[in-house]
Amino acid sequence: MSDTLLFSNSKRSRSDDAGSGDAKKLAYAIHRHDPAAALASARHEFGEHGGVNMSIEASATFTVMEPETMRRMFTGELGPDGDYFIYSRHFNPTVLNLSRLMAALEGTEAAYCTASGMSAISAVLLQLCSNGGHIVASRTLYGGTHALLRHFLPRACNITTNFVDVDDLKMVEEAIVEGKTKVLYFESVSNPTLMVANVPELSRLAHRKGVTVVVDNTFAPMVLSPVRLGADVVVHSISKFISGGADIIAGAVCGPASLVNSMMDLHQGALMLLGPTMNPKVAFELSERIPHLGLRMKEHCHRALVFATRLKNLGFKVIYPGLEDHPHNELLKSIYNKQYGFGGLLCIDMETEERANWLMHHLQNHGQFGFMAVSLGYYENLMSCSGSSTSSEMDPEEKALAGISPGLVRMSVGYIGTLEQKWSQLEKALIRLQENGLPNNKN
Repeated sequence: MSDTLLFSNSKRSRSDDAGSGDAKKLAYAIHRHDPAAALASARHEFGEHGGVNMSIEASATFTVMEPETMRRMFTGELGPDGDYFIYSRHFNPTVLNLSRLMAALEGTEAAYCTASGMSAISAVLLQLCSNGGHIVASRTLYGGTHALLRHFLPRACNITTNFVDVDDLKMVEEAIVEGKTKVLYFESVSNPTLMVANVPELSRLAHRKGVTVVVDNTFAPMVLSPVRLGADVVVHSISKFISGGADIIAGAVCGPASLVNSMMDLHQGALMLLGPTMNPKVAFELSERIPHLGLRMKEHCHRALVFATRLKNLGFKVIYPGLEDHPHNELLKSIYNKQYGFGGLLCIDMETEERANWLMHHLQNHGQFGFMAVSLGYYENLMSCSGSSTSSEMDPEEKALAGISPGLVRMSVGYIGTLEQKWSQLEKALIRLQENGLPNNKN
């Protein structure tokens, strides 16, 4: 199949089987633009009857006019770049449109969307690594990803992982086994500790060793563009900020066309054969939300910075990359897309699980500030105690190495209500906490 089939920028007739030479040029040009500008330049699909919104292609299978056409489709001679579709587990037009938007967002040649973030991560790693392969990964990762690398892949696939502090470039370099290590994997902003990865330096180091760099950018869409900074592949849990509604589970793989196409290969493709297929109705919903992602991210980030600054001024131990005392504040300023801010999450270290639970319970059940729930990127404020929830797959030693304290409250800052209304609710809870004999944890 053509390397441009996932990133063709103009719809073509069925009689035109040649690939478009302009597709790669467009992909590379997008790298140099603001993510919002890139999205606005991506192909817009119209409805079947001229509607401004695209139609939903809900078919599981597709017709051909001639028997020879089907044969050529199965040999890879004809594909989605020419509007030839076989079966929706392979390619679906509506999902392909969302994938083009994701490629534009991340500035990659191609992308394809999946049924969940974990399916995107799993498929990429299985495509890049074979039996006996080796991965170097950050020791601070989402708990599900950590469990995949630490437990599942060694047992099921004989793929092993060394976990390292990605802030320590020497440790990263020493963990890479030349000829064996296939992937360097980390999160652009770590879950839940909000440490910022030095994507340019890590990418340079990995590439010198012939290693592919895969970055989970779920915490920082629009804020960071890892491929523009040197990474090879970006994965997303679209369920979070990109969706924004806490009502959809979805993922995406964004990267070189050669990789994404190989993942959809009929004989060897991890996405094709494992089948984490996105429903086209979900793809349609998400395509309608991406155009206002930039606006939402700006408000998430603005409120997070205001809350973090005020919490710090009250004497609480706050982790937020936008604060000047954050160890990676200067790094983030040197690599971020500054018009979007420093991210929409902050952490309050309450030191003990008891204090963390009291605060979250009061904020939800008495202060109407937000909800005790995992996930992030919702319009409401969401709170969880990471050590006993989204990082519970890690043992105590692994949590300590990752910097996850028992009382770490991860807060996804929403934008419902007014900023001052929500701050007042948070401030009152903190005052109540002090009045109940749980003293403030001064720095």
